[in-house]
Amino acid sequence: MWLNVAIGILIPFIGTTLGAACVFFLKNDISERLHRALAGFAGGIMVSASFFSLIVPALEQAKDYGKLSFLPVGLGFFAGMLFLLALDLFVPHVHLDRSEEGMKNGLKKTTKLFLAVSLHNLPEGMVVGIVFAGWMYGKSEITLAGATVLAVGIALQNFPEGAVVSMPMRAEGMPKNKTFLFGMLSGVIEPVGALMTAFAASLFLPIMPYLLAFAAGAMFYVVVEELVPEMAKGEHNNTGTVCFAFGFVLMMVLDIAFG
Repeated sequence: MWLNVAIGILIPFIGTTLGAACVFFLKNDISERLHRALAGFAGGIMVSASFFSLIVPALEQAKDYGKLSFLPVGLGFFAGMLFLLALDLFVPHVHLDRSEEGMKNGLKKTTKLFLAVSLHNLPEGMVVGIVFAGWMYGKSEITLAGATVLAVGIALQNFPEGAVVSMPMRAEGMPKNKTFLFGMLSGVIEPVGALMTAFAASLFLPIMPYLLAFAAGAMFYVVVEELVPEMAKGEHNNTGTVCFAFGFVLMMVLDIAFG
């Protein structure tokens, strides 16, 4: 069981690491079309997983509340949204501006960029920890497949984040190995946060509906704040929209088929 949890919480970190590795095989950056596809696909997975793997189990866990079962789920959802909103407001935050100008401006504030991406990964790690804790302790309807696919969705979203840390540094002449290390380290906080949350979740099993809904709210915030703008950026095309639909359906199929 713990092996599955360990693998699951490492998946998002692998996504960041692979993104940072772009410095070894790309001259500039991943293509705009591929970036839209990844953002759309990850967004579809996250929305689908938030509903089928988080909100629905949270409602099941809150059924003792009767007609007020929506209360813990609604409160938890808003708490997750507000938590990430507060993080954006009070912590140095850099949106993933992938233009040449944006990358150069970001490089002038390398420390801020590194810190922003690292802290942005913390709540995502907490979400992974909550989801795997829900599966591990058997106190919800969460499946291992659902938790794993959610982690994969976060990994896809982390891929461009790893690149946005390492690629600007490489463009200014920093050695590839060093830029890769910086990009990879920006994702270290994610498995740490996930592991700590998974352990702590055992202390909060009575409020698991709140925690599951909190995770769903956090995921929705990431989708609306980061992924939707990324999949729609630039000239209009339907790549991101189609990939969003594909990700949503794929996650739904996996959650139901392996649930």
